[in-house]
Amino acid sequence: MKRLFSLTLLLKILFLLCTTTSGQPSAPAQAPSASTSTPTQSSPPAPSPSGPLAPSASSAGPADVITILKKARKFSTFIGLLKSTQMDAEINSELKKKSNAGFTIFAPTDSAFSDLKTGTLNSFTDEQKAALTKFHIINSFLTVSQFQTVSNPVHTSANGNTKDFPLNVIGNGTQVNITTGMVNTTVDSTVYSDGQLAVYEIPQVLLSQGILSPQAQPPAPAPLTPKPKRATPLNSHAPSTSTTTSVDSSKATALPQSAPIMESIGVVVLAALTLCGFD
Repeated sequence: MKRLFSLTLLLKILFLLCTTTSGQPSAPAQAPSASTSTPTQSSPPAPSPSGPLAPSASSAGPADVITILKKARKFSTFIGLLKSTQMDAEINSELKKKSNAGFTIFAPTDSAFSDLKTGTLNSFTDEQKAALTKFHIINSFLTVSQFQTVSNPVHTSANGNTKDFPLNVIGNGTQVNITTGMVNTTVDSTVYSDGQLAVYEIPQVLLSQGILSPQAQPPAPAPLTPKPKRATPLNSHAPSTSTTTSVDSSKATALPQSAPIMESIGVVVLAALTLCGFD
């Protein structure tokens, strides 16, 4: 009996101990200290895929062709030609007009100019540099897809003469080929396109006979030289001094020459009278 009572008492004591332990609130887990936390380094942004420069939404007015080419960082020589020939100002001025057909520009890279024969560009006259620059510009906006249906040869800003400046642009959906009769090249990429201005990168400089051999201006007519007069004898037109002298002398001696005649007549008359008197 005592053993049963002791076992019951022991179980009650264990029950009370368990109840007291389970009723105590558990301590909250400590948050990591801000001072001990290691700051994470931000990773650099991933490079954006290459493609045509999109027009900035915040930019006001039409695009500036020089600004577009400068952003690409590989058209320094072509930029210099646009500035020296003032074609950049002409393009920007036309783009500001409400009604314009736009422009398509084939921009050779700096390496394309480096591939030219040494001294070629420096040997060009101002007229040739202007023709070279204009030959890379079409006075209308053309997309890559429109190159498949464009009428060839294409008229450029180089006086619109397709005989001396033949430019044929042929697109097949995946590639755009350009031929000039002297150069065969392709469009590498689209640098810029906004519906009015399209700039395409090309790996070669477009040359033509009209650039290398500009038409010579017709020479000014030479002043007419008077025809030499035919040599004529001196006595044929103007009377000579001797002739005049002879005329004057004949007049001066006319009277003295008639005096002997009169004397002869007088002698004859006198002789006749004498003969009549003797008869």
